[in-house]
Amino acid sequence: MTDAQPATDMFQGINPATGEALPGFFSEATVDEVAQACEQAAVAFATYRQKSGAEKARFLEAIAAEIEALGDELLTRAQAESGLPLARLTGERGRTTGQLRLFAEYLRDGSWVDARIDTALPDRQPLPRPDLRQMLRPLGPVGVFGASNFPLAFSVAGGDTASALAAGCPVVVKAHPAHPGTSQLVGEAIERAVAASGMPAGTFALIHGRTTAVGMAIVEHPAIKAVGFTGSLRGGRALFDAAARRPEPIPVYAEMGSTNPVFFLPGILKEKGAALAQQYVGSVTLGVGQFCTNPGLSVVQRAPEADTFVEESGKAVGQLAPATMLTKGIFQAFTKGIDKLSQTAGIQVLAQANPADSFANGTPTLLTTTADAVLANPAIAEEVFGPSSVIVQANDREQLLAVARGLEGHLTATVFGTDAELADYADLLAILEQKVGRLLINGFPTGVEVSHAMHHGGPYPATTDSRSTSVGTNAIVRFARPVCYQNFPDALLPDELKASNPLHIWRLVDGKRTN
Repeated sequence: MTDAQPATDMFQGINPATGEALPGFFSEATVDEVAQACEQAAVAFATYRQKSGAEKARFLEAIAAEIEALGDELLTRAQAESGLPLARLTGERGRTTGQLRLFAEYLRDGSWVDARIDTALPDRQPLPRPDLRQMLRPLGPVGVFGASNFPLAFSVAGGDTASALAAGCPVVVKAHPAHPGTSQLVGEAIERAVAASGMPAGTFALIHGRTTAVGMAIVEHPAIKAVGFTGSLRGGRALFDAAARRPEPIPVYAEMGSTNPVFFLPGILKEKGAALAQQYVGSVTLGVGQFCTNPGLSVVQRAPEADTFVEESGKAVGQLAPATMLTKGIFQAFTKGIDKLSQTAGIQVLAQANPADSFANGTPTLLTTTADAVLANPAIAEEVFGPSSVIVQANDREQLLAVARGLEGHLTATVFGTDAELADYADLLAILEQKVGRLLINGFPTGVEVSHAMHHGGPYPATTDSRSTSVGTNAIVRFARPVCYQNFPDALLPDELKASNPLHIWRLVDGKRTN
């Protein structure tokens, strides 16, 4: 970043609430600069991959401390670039540093490497068994793309970076152009942690750029061995396709969008439909509808209690006010999406907040349609990123199940019901289990806990790999691969596989878990 008069290849951050340019100029990285960062990461990998879990843990903790040391400067800049309130950003900073420290704890435990040992059986007939020892080892340098909707927790030091560094992989981050100043501050904090922790130069690099060429240069560089991405289906698919075209294809772990359907069963609506309507609208519009898990689709069965729910949901939306979206481009895409939906056959606009003039104010919108319309036109169920949702009204149980069967992959699905009807709708739960990565009962999906058991992923098009998560400690395995060591002398084995188990980790030894 520089405050000097910019060259033509430089840009500034933009305040989405006002449209004004923010202080500081950022350079569009050249292909040569991207290549240099990737090559330095490859050199660093030779050393960084050998760092112990304890050393990497201290490094991650140092990053967390450096981010916290930025204080209000970081929060103020993030607010100016994102339009998000300070309270939200304060919590997001805590989530960012918290997940870094969670991975540090996970590294100190050490069992994540999934060590497996089959001891030699020299006398086995008809053939002896060799000594076989397997564990997860880091893939290599990882390219990470910062997300627009979480300028801290899914950005420069977010989950993808934390899990890749924890696995032993250097990281090259492409900062999101919507918050370059925030990204620069965090990137410099990580660089300070690299130096303070004695990690090799090249363990981390931050690249700025507004063009797709910068991102593609990272994905296409032969030193990069995997990619983490959070963003649109179009962007994620473009990176995935580029990675597949490489002479050496690499995995792209892309989270690309989801409407997170919510099914409201009749009994629960009869008991508490009005309250659920308020909570539903609150979840739809949380963060101006710019979370990965806002429910953009709900399904009810036609009945008087469903009519009440629809009516109360409309009233709740009508009482809301527009709010600043992350960027002008996101606002324009949201407006275009709502216009397209409202002009689609079978869809009606149920309610909208009173519009307000602003540079990028998104207007909460609730639409309604029939199950017949969705079954005839599945595109109705596609994500419109922003504060909106479509209520689908099914004629009966069988039509509700048909809507569920027709869904594409999503991050989450939720079912609200009484105890009795949840048991009665076991077939609905079985259908949804095949459609999502996280299935909820009687709770809205906004809010993703960073923990060991969390899974934040889902079948395509929600992600490019439904087996992986971008949240929680299991994210580390995306950036590791199994290596088997056959008949190795004990002295040459990693500590995780040595006979004495010096790290005291859990291992699978001759088929039995032991530490």
